[in-house]
Order: sequence, then C-alpha cells, then structure tokens
Amino acid sequence: MFKTSDIIRLMKKLDEILKELHPLEVKVLLAFKKKEILTMNESMDITKLSEGDSRRAIGWLTTKEIIEIIKQDTKTLVHLSELGKKYLEKGTPSKQIIEKIKAKDSVIIKNLDFLEPLELSEAIGFLKSKGIVKIEKGGVVTFNDKSNLKDVEHINELVTKIQDGININSLTTEDRKIIEERHRERGKSRGMFEITRKTVATFKITKEGKQLIDILHDKKLPEESISQLTSELIKSGNWREKEFREYNIELSPPRIVTGKAHPYQEFLNQVRNKLTSMGFCEVSGEIVETEFWNMDALFMPQFHPAREVHDVYFMKSPKCAKEIDSKFLTAVAQTHQNGGLSGSKGWGYKFDSNRAKRFVLRSHGTVLSVRTLAKYPEPPGKYFTIARCFRPDDVDATHAPDFFQIDGIVLANNINFRALLGLLKLFGTEIAGASEIKFTPAYFPFTEPSVELHAKHPKLGWIELGGAGIFRPEVTTPLGVKVPVIAWGMGLDRMAMMALGIHDIRDLFSRDLEFLRKMTD
Repeated sequence: MFKTSDIIRLMKKLDEILKELHPLEVKVLLAFKKKEILTMNESMDITKLSEGDSRRAIGWLTTKEIIEIIKQDTKTLVHLSELGKKYLEKGTPSKQIIEKIKAKDSVIIKNLDFLEPLELSEAIGFLKSKGIVKIEKGGVVTFNDKSNLKDVEHINELVTKIQDGININSLTTEDRKIIEERHRERGKSRGMFEITRKTVATFKITKEGKQLIDILHDKKLPEESISQLTSELIKSGNWREKEFREYNIELSPPRIVTGKAHPYQEFLNQVRNKLTSMGFCEVSGEIVETEFWNMDALFMPQFHPAREVHDVYFMKSPKCAKEIDSKFLTAVAQTHQNGGLSGSKGWGYKFDSNRAKRFVLRSHGTVLSVRTLAKYPEPPGKYFTIARCFRPDDVDATHAPDFFQIDGIVLANNINFRALLGLLKLFGTEIAGASEIKFTPAYFPFTEPSVELHAKHPKLGWIELGGAGIFRPEVTTPLGVKVPVIAWGMGLDRMAMMALGIHDIRDLFSRDLEFLRKMTD
C-alpha cells in the first residue's frame, strides 16, 4: 500500500512531466485514452496529425517511456511501376501480340511497330520460349501451341491484381517468382513492378502514461503554453498571461548535420587516388564523339548491332563532324576492308567514311583509351579515365541510361594476360570490396583474348562488373602502336553498389538526405 508521501512524490513527478510535454505529444497521448494499443496510422486517424508530426511526437513519448513499442512488422509491398501502369491499360506486349494474331490467325513482325523494339524482342522471345508462337518465312508470326496461353493471361491478371499495391506475402509462390524476375533483372523483365518495404510499429501506453491521461483534464493543458518568448509577446505584454513550457535538459539535443561529400563522389575520388598512386595517368575527353573513335577505331564493323538506335544515342544537330584526321581514317578504313597492315583479313566490306563522321553520345569509356593510344603510341604507358557514358538502357536495379565507367590501358613490351587478370582482381577486391569474384570468357570485337569480371553481390547475386582483354592488332596497328596493350572497361556504378553496400543502382543518385547521411556514417 502506497504511503501519502509516495503519492505526493509521484504526483509531483507527473506534474513536472506534464509541463514539459509538447502540444504534439499531448494530442498523441490523449489518443491512447480511447485505445491502449495503437499503430502509427491509427494514431494519425484520431489526432489528424501529419505522418511527420506523429513520428516526432511518438518518438518523444517513447524516449520519455510514456509509451512503448510492443511490436514491429516489416511489410513488403508490391506496386506497379510506370511501365506496369502502361501495361495495365494496354496489356503486356505478349498479350498485345496474341490479340493481333487472334484477329487474323497471324501477324507480320513489321506490323507490330506499335511496340518499342526492345519490348517486341522480349515479347517474341518469351512467346517462343513457351512454344506459343513460331516465326515463319517473311517474318510471319503464327500460333504454334495454344496450351500455354495461360502463362500470358497469368501475367496480365497479376498486373491487374496488384494495381493498387499488395503485400507480397499474400501472393502465391509462382506470383512472387514472376514479380522478382520482372522487378530487377535485365532483358525480359524491364521493371514492371516496384517493391517497397515498410515498417509498421505498434505502441502501447505505459502505466505512467495512463496516470498522465487521468490528470490531464485537471491541469492547464500544455497546448495553451508557449515555448519561446518573442518580441511580439514582450511588446504587447501578453507574456504575463501565458504559461511557459518547461525544458527537460536531459533530453537529447537537436542533431547537428555537418556538410559532407556525396558518398558516390567520395567513392570516385578514392578510385582516382588509388590508380594515380599506382602510377596511372588520368585522361579525359568529350561526351560527344564520332562513330569513328567510338566504334570504328575499336574494329567494330559498321554493320555491328551496337550501332543501332536502340543501343546508342545519336546527335540530332549537328549530325556529323566536318572531318577526321585522314591518317587515322585511312588506316582504320583499310583495316576494316582488308586488314591493312595488321596481318588479318579485316571484315571484308566497303568502309563508309561518311558514317564514321556521325556524332553519338559516348557509349563507353574505351573510346578514350584508343584516343590516348593515337596520341601516345610509344611505350611504356599507363592510363585510365573515369568517363560518364550513355546507352538507351532500361532502368532497373543494375542498369541506367547514363553511368560511370572506368577504363584503362597499359602498353609495354612485356605486358601479358596474366598481368591483366591481376589488375581485374584488384578492381574486384580492393575497389568494389567484393569477397567473391570470378572470371568468365567473353567476346569483344576489339580484344583477343577477352574476359569478363563478375562479383557476388550479397543480395543481387553474381553481377558483371565489366570486360577486358588484350587489344587486337586491328586496333593498335592503325594507331601506330607496336607493343601489346591490355585494356579494361568497368562499370563504376556497380562497383560502388558493392563498396557502399546498396542493392539498387538508382540509390547512388538518391535525393533522400537521411539515406545519404547513413551511407557516410
């Protein structure tokens, strides 16, 4: 049984707490009078406060042990992306193609130009993989086996099902697999779905909090008090009629946020410092390049698919350069046509010098490597560049239409493939911070042998960091280089994902200041 002195001390303590309460805290506290256990959303419905004000008030009350967290649930929600909303209205590309075939029993591919080239390619590939359609002579698409049409309908039904957002745990295993594939993977996915995670906390009022509610109505509510003495209050004399809210000097002070470099810029600076400390010289160049330096000088034939409009950005105005150094233009043209002085047979086609003059946005940093070789052909040489590059790619967790690439070359009499692998290992472990890396064989028109570097991301699994190899004679000979040259091109954005511990390439350019601050803590 409580003594009278204990009760007096308790009432005095509660009275002191009441004086310190912020008006927002009072509103939230009174919400618990109706119900002892509330979620954030339930509190907002009762108090009519914004989410920001509710979070602040609940945070203060939790710190003061007036309310307590009894449960936290993390919900994984699935929404339609902008692309998914487009498919909700028109149907997925596969569905649209099926409808066209049903109308006339067949459709010609060229009549499907209402779809984007990549959409069309993905949809046809999907339908063929399921055995639903076949392509006959003249690009005619017809049904092959209608038994798997349910797979097309299933995806469209799923798009409709989650149009307003849905908890991923309420979906079947098959539906979750479809969403996961089409959420982040390149190619057939294209980001139809967006996945977000939200933490929902449940709060309970403490014994002390109940006592505060009981005596709130017998006291002058803090909503009528003020926390700051202004010049207007002093001039009018109204301060005499006001009650000032007391301060609790034991509460944590406001957070002081100091200015810092952007975490990605910090990462780029670290990469630059590491390479220069290894004796590499940094080079740079223009974002707008000619097809000649971007592709021709790299022994990429003018009929190569990487030159199509869906793989590179072409300049609208001006469209072409006035001229290209005739010494290099002639040598590269001969190499393409018959091998020139490189010792190969070349590609065996008539080189178009006018096409070589077309302007494009730099699609890879390797263009700066060949420009550097043309300028400094004598060994030894160690050069690198951190280049912003542009490709019309679909945006997902590991792809963006503009990205940073780190390219480099080493030319020396005794340089070899083993030295290249050693450098790539350094990139994967020291710069990207990967614990697991692997090399896989690759093909590039300008290197032989060629290799790709892959690193294991803790969430996304194995991702490609970039390609490398030894420049072919068809690249080095026209530029006047007479020694072996090892070359590489790495995706710095993906390496930064590994180093900074993020799961989505888009987070590198987030405008969420709190998220960015956590990355630099």
